[in-house]
Amino acid sequence: MAKKTHPYEKLQVGLAELIGQTAPGDRLPTEPLLAQKLGVSRATLREAMRSFEGQGLIRRRQGIGTFVVGRTQVLETGLEMLESIETLADRIELEVSMGDLKLHRIPADESISRNMKIVEGTEVVRVARTILADKRPVAYLIDTLLTDVFSKEDISTEFTGSVLDLLIKKGSPELAYSNTEIRAVDAASEIARELEIQRGDGLLLFIASLYDTTGRVIDYSYSFFLPGYFRFHVVRSVGGVQQNLTGIDHHRR
Repeated sequence: MAKKTHPYEKLQVGLAELIGQTAPGDRLPTEPLLAQKLGVSRATLREAMRSFEGQGLIRRRQGIGTFVVGRTQVLETGLEMLESIETLADRIELEVSMGDLKLHRIPADESISRNMKIVEGTEVVRVARTILADKRPVAYLIDTLLTDVFSKEDISTEFTGSVLDLLIKKGSPELAYSNTEIRAVDAASEIARELEIQRGDGLLLFIASLYDTTGRVIDYSYSFFLPGYFRFHVVRSVGGVQQNLTGIDHHRR
């Protein structure tokens, strides 16, 4: 007896076929038309489209439509060593660039004060920017740095979007390690606008504290990644088996 195909699986197959028949850069039919054509509700259709957007096959833009995109190379990396997106892209010869850049001096709020171990109200530098791959947004990075570590003058020295690369190039302070929390989150309105996606779409979020060799947190950051363009992995030791591995998972940005 043939296995019965689940309606959601049938929807994914139908949507995959439609995407495969559409040239990169072309727009798919509107959601109402697609839902009618595929025989599903708009809510069910949106759920399926999130899956394909996460794979980097389509791109939904608020108020404009859904577009098929050409397959870009995936930025794949482990989590054992701290590297920038630019370094990862150079490795596979993928062109990346910085989009909109926002630089502000702000007083540290309670969260920044607690995570950076500084007095609340201390002035810090907030650097927010979009990273593009093949001219489309794939990551949105927000760094909060100590003022003696990063300044407006640093922006004028060929800053391409990577705070990490800039700090390494400066050589001071000397960097030690990054402590990072990784989450799956829904895109808030502001982040969705920057990444040109729909509010509520799934993202990978890295929340990281970058330490120098004196133990100071010099950079507290939020990094939002589109899952379809990044693949992260980590080497893990087996419990009870002694191996020559470091015990720290380092953050890559």
